[in-house]
Amino acid sequence: MNLYAIKAIYVFEMSRTFRTLLQSIISPVISTALYFIVFGSAIGSRMESIGNVDYGTFIVPGLIMLTVLMQSVSNASFGIYFPKFLGTINELYTAPVSYLEIVIAYVGAAATKSIAIGLIILITAFAFVPLSILHPIWMLVFLIITCISFSLLGFILGIWAKSFEQLNIVPSLIITPLVFLGGSFYSITLLPPFWQNVTLFNPIVYLISGFRWAFFGTSDVSIFFSLIAISCFTAICLLIIWLIFKTGYRMKM
Repeated sequence: MNLYAIKAIYVFEMSRTFRTLLQSIISPVISTALYFIVFGSAIGSRMESIGNVDYGTFIVPGLIMLTVLMQSVSNASFGIYFPKFLGTINELYTAPVSYLEIVIAYVGAAATKSIAIGLIILITAFAFVPLSILHPIWMLVFLIITCISFSLLGFILGIWAKSFEQLNIVPSLIITPLVFLGGSFYSITLLPPFWQNVTLFNPIVYLISGFRWAFFGTSDVSIFFSLIAISCFTAICLLIIWLIFKTGYRMKM
């Protein structure tokens, strides 16, 4: 494995983040802080506790997931799309770099950015609500796996997209609604039985539920099913990427 090539691509992608620090890091953190102020302090003080957890505290895992999911997809999709758009990806193809090394570098950089944002938001949350983490190791495991899996999804979208409109359509019209309907701001147990069953077909439910379990020890679905769901999703993304490189699907603009 060409570790030098992986490092070169990874460092380049990370340096791009520091050049656009306001957009890459500060902007999503400020946006999430506004959620804490509005839902945690203003509205949360008027809401009943959910499962003996104050509402402002209850939404912290959901808000972190909301941000890192979107950032993972965005970072990875733009990271691979721009070399296609500018034509510089041809230089990458002619270099002694395997497809596996390309995926590791781009997905690794996107996941690293998202993990950093998630941890910064978590630290910020302590300034707004009383928060404790019951299973910190599992919290990190869920955060890392989620960032990696959705960075893989973003990589797929970056390869698939032929325009900036296509690059944004999936996050805007599919992922964002699924996150909001996946229990980011509420427990699905508050829904009528029929809608509870419908919600279980939303894969985001299992991610948020598992992540919330790591904080409070309670979840809407079994932690076992949450781990299975994220593992299956990651495996599907890896399979799609393998097929893309095997067939050369949309590898060039």
